[in-house]
Amino acid sequence: MGFPETFKALSDPIRREILLLLRKGKLSAGEIGQHFEVTGAAISYHMNQLKKADLVYETKYKNYIYYELNTSVFEEMLLWFEQFRG
Repeated sequence: MGFPETFKALSDPIRREILLLLRKGKLSAGEIGQHFEVTGAAISYHMNQLKKADLVYETKYKNYIYYELNTSVFEEMLLWFEQFRG
């Protein structure tokens, strides 16, 4: 995806907090949900928005889906921001 989807995904504070949680390694949706006072459906929605922006990717193991950061998108954003440094 492109920058519009990325910036839209980053505009939500819950999604930004999820990304910070994922810095430490992969987590399941249930593990992510334990950090928030929202429904499982809300966590699912936020995870779908992050996936749509390619900020996270998922891997399936048995009955669980684990989410991890897609660091290449962050690197691409940093390179784009870098061009504005004087």
